[in-house]
Amino acid sequence: MGRKYFGTDGVRGEVGGPVINAEFALRLGYAAGRVLSKNYKDSARPMVLIGKDTRISGYMLESALEAGLAAAGIDVYLAGPIPTPAVAYLTRALRLTAGVVISASHNAYQDNGIKFFSGNGTKLPDNVELEIEAALDEPVGCVDSEHIGRARRMPDSAGRYIEFCKSTFPNDLDLKGMKIVVDGAHGAAYHIAPHVFRELGAEVVAIGCNPDGFNINRDVGALHPESLAEKVREVGAHYGIALDGDADRIQMVDADGRIYNGDELLYAMIRERMMHGRVAGVVGTLMTNYGFEKIMQIMGVPFERANVGDRYVLEAMQRNGWLYGGESSGHLLCLDHHSTGDGIIAGLQVLTALVRSGKTLAQFISDLKMYPQIMVNVPWKKGADWKAHAGLQAAKEEVERELDGRGRVLIRASGTEPKLRLMVEAESEALARQGVERLQAVDLAA
Repeated sequence: MGRKYFGTDGVRGEVGGPVINAEFALRLGYAAGRVLSKNYKDSARPMVLIGKDTRISGYMLESALEAGLAAAGIDVYLAGPIPTPAVAYLTRALRLTAGVVISASHNAYQDNGIKFFSGNGTKLPDNVELEIEAALDEPVGCVDSEHIGRARRMPDSAGRYIEFCKSTFPNDLDLKGMKIVVDGAHGAAYHIAPHVFRELGAEVVAIGCNPDGFNINRDVGALHPESLAEKVREVGAHYGIALDGDADRIQMVDADGRIYNGDELLYAMIRERMMHGRVAGVVGTLMTNYGFEKIMQIMGVPFERANVGDRYVLEAMQRNGWLYGGESSGHLLCLDHHSTGDGIIAGLQVLTALVRSGKTLAQFISDLKMYPQIMVNVPWKKGADWKAHAGLQAAKEEVERELDGRGRVLIRASGTEPKLRLMVEAESEALARQGVERLQAVDLAA
């Protein structure tokens, strides 16, 4: 059965569109409730947690989902605005049937989304998502009055999650003497992230922590780390930490205003763990910098690339039994601490390495050489297989021979536009640009 509504990250779209509206959310809540009741019939009464970010549309969608779930006989905990990884944690910690997140992550406020976590804090199994899809075609009904679900507010959800995040930082360490700018992207962690770092001893300057329902991700957060860099320099902070709207993504900045992406932060985490034991393997994506792959080879750590998307990174980690992985964009996973990607926890792991080593972030990752990356988009017929184009394949092989282990070539079709993305990474920018130009010279119409 194909998917009609669910993508790789739940249901997402523009508010008021065909899926992100009150009527659909009601149907989705009822359909999910029906399926969860059936699959978890051993429970005395299934219970689901709903969390959301700070978008104005979250109120509408929360109420509609609550009504649909209650009509299906599901009890509901309403956690209010909390990060996506907080929903995963609380669902697992409270032994609930499932968790629901209302968020469109790094998108602007005009968009929103709905995604589900299973009771163990990971994504719902594919077969359960497909059952929910099928149930969406059925009319909304209601259980008998005595079986209607109850809804309860959960006023301590933020406090519970703050304590969990702090528990991932070593008990023998603290952040005293460190000044940190924390950028909450006016999103779900606005009332959580500053407290975590402050309660561990840091002097915290908070920005992006004044949501109004419309300003989520606007000119702040992990998508706009230049705002963080400016503030770090202005207040003389040691570091800056920027999250995205649902706080599962991180970027960091040092005292000089240098911005560190997910590959660099993941390397800091891996290096720290290698100093205290062995790392079985690491998962990156097709976009992970070639320099990261090379240094994993030098360290003797197996490395695998997954498709872009933290869902695919997690699947590869679970398949291999590995604990660490992430994306250049800042989705970082540490399965020894959490079941899903978490920006706050990732930041704490990097700070652990810096406190223990006594080094700055630049010093700690100085042996990681990031390769220059040149990417261009070229017109391409949507749905066509570029691998069948003999001229492009020949050019790709020629560039790879020229690089001879000093870089890599990546060609991939856009998922949204009629374009091919041509990327070359190499030891020097000139070599990378030369490779891209050779690929661009191919007559794709031939």
